[in-house]
Amino acid sequence: MADPTGGLARRGSPILDMPKELFGTDGIRGVPGEYPLDDQTLYWVGRSIGGYLRLRNQQPRVLIGTDTRESGQHIASEIAAGLAEEGARTSFAGVITTPGVACLVRKERFAAGVVISASHNPYHDNGVKLFAGSGMKFPDEIEEQIEGEILRHRNGRPPRAAARLSPDRQLDKDYLDFLRGCVVPGSNLSGFRMVLDCANGAASSLAPALFRSLGANVIAIHDSPDGRNINANCGSLYPQDLQREVLETRATLGVAFDGDADRAMFVTNSGKIVDGDGVLLVAARYLRSVDQLKGKRVVGTTMTNLGLERALEAEGLSLVRVPVGDRYVLEEMLRGGSNLGGEQSGHVIFLDDATTGDGLLTALKMACLVALQGPLDELVKDLKVFPQNIVNVKVRSKPPLESLPEVSRALKDATRALGGSGRVVLRYSGTEPKARVMVEAERAEDVEHWTEKLAHAVKSAIGA
Repeated sequence: MADPTGGLARRGSPILDMPKELFGTDGIRGVPGEYPLDDQTLYWVGRSIGGYLRLRNQQPRVLIGTDTRESGQHIASEIAAGLAEEGARTSFAGVITTPGVACLVRKERFAAGVVISASHNPYHDNGVKLFAGSGMKFPDEIEEQIEGEILRHRNGRPPRAAARLSPDRQLDKDYLDFLRGCVVPGSNLSGFRMVLDCANGAASSLAPALFRSLGANVIAIHDSPDGRNINANCGSLYPQDLQREVLETRATLGVAFDGDADRAMFVTNSGKIVDGDGVLLVAARYLRSVDQLKGKRVVGTTMTNLGLERALEAEGLSLVRVPVGDRYVLEEMLRGGSNLGGEQSGHVIFLDDATTGDGLLTALKMACLVALQGPLDELVKDLKVFPQNIVNVKVRSKPPLESLPEVSRALKDATRALGGSGRVVLRYSGTEPKARVMVEAERAEDVEHWTEKLAHAVKSAIGA
């Protein structure tokens, strides 16, 4: 059986991911006001981060940003209070994208960055994401160290009054200046008609401002956040409005962001959806054509479609798979010297420009390539997408999946039946009480059959 932490994906081999405790694959998640997003714990999140940073700098500077959820400012204020107790100086960006914080932390030499966001989740969820001074997420071992401090003290001294935070709007300008410097050489977006679905989230002001400043004809939808409508039937998980608007306005390209804009999905001028796998193929071909694709390899995850792997192989390029999570994509890129990697969900890392998946940067790159090379439909027409189904099963606990006899038997049966023409991925969500079952194969009927079998096995063993 495959390595339970994910390992490298193999065709026909099940991949199993194990959960962490407080920090998931994308920070801390929860419901504001409840553990771990209660005031007491948030205060100690701030103190624990500050205490760790103070080991290296007596007065570390920390940047905090939020998405548009109504709970964001309060959570930021509680964390800032804890940071201040440890002598940290806080700058507040207000509403800004997650990758915007990562970019500014790196460029403006902050000791760390904190983003208050639950990404693509509904407004009633929120979360805390941490970035080191490098602009990269803290390594697992540092998160574990910080987590240990949080858990050790969260029932101790009550928090002092929450800090008062006022946004520094220069930070927005600095981030947009960075993005404008990432335009693909030779491209021209003057008059380029595009629709932007901003998910009523962090991209609502920034994305239209970026593309209009480059001369594009921008039609923005879902760009009026009210604190509760972030990701509500819009954005990267719900592209139907975007598809309709692209067709009605005869736009060249449509882009859908998620709530914190660290991912982007695309709609072609014919209304076809193109996910992160399509982006990776288009970007890899371009980078290779200008002799800039390092190592002739692309880093994906266990969820990357087998069709992308085969399309890359046909051109002499390789796909390396890692567990789900952009931190693992980045780690492998750094280890192997790659400069392009990402996830099917739309997180794409252009490492020559940024250390994180950035939806605005990805949208900029794709718009430039479409302007240079022609319609996105044509750029992805030879990408054969293998039938793939993902089912989420609510679970009451998260024991090692290989320890469950019924699940283990179903995995072995599916692997044996699919052979080299399909893949199975079974893992826990890092942010929700769910197990994710993914089956991919050449025949849709095989996908449906084995997805149902595996989901039933998980539900029978640990279903909520």
